[in-house]
Amino acid sequence: MKIGLVRHFKVTKGFPEKMWLTKQELVQWFKEYDEAEIEEGEVNLSDVEWTACFSSDMPRAAQTATKIYAGPIAVTSQLREIPLPDFKSNVKLPFLVWAILIRMSQLINPKTKKDIAEAKKRIRIVLDEAMQEGDGNVLIVSHAALMMYMRKELMKRGFIGESFKTPENGKLYVFEK
Repeated sequence: MKIGLVRHFKVTKGFPEKMWLTKQELVQWFKEYDEAEIEEGEVNLSDVEWTACFSSDMPRAAQTATKIYAGPIAVTSQLREIPLPDFKSNVKLPFLVWAILIRMSQLINPKTKKDIAEAKKRIRIVLDEAMQEGDGNVLIVSHAALMMYMRKELMKRGFIGESFKTPENGKLYVFEK
């Protein structure tokens, strides 16, 4: 059995134009990112016969799945991205500093830790469903952070596959058991 992970195509929403952002401006930027169009591309599906496809229900992932997979797609909220942390402060910070704080929140913010634990549960549910396909090969279209946790779960389950830190948009990562 093979499980292929694909991160959605690149989003057309660029980084914020303003150098310094408040929390509200950051939240607005992420909202616009979530609603932005994608830059369609080609995905090398490695000449594998993919028999099933699961996709996040977020538009960028669902649109990517539709572009790369011709059959029916199981679109699910289980593959949604981990929510943005809820920062209490409303100071203005550079976007890069906000990005660092988002990464650090997974280590120190109890709510973010809970969101990550919930995401890991969702991943296990989807992988359990995917593995019910038996010998079929399953394609999963999702988001960067979720894919990083999904890769770890696949490795725990005895799959072998390519290592990555942050997955590239529109690239297939194959895991085989």
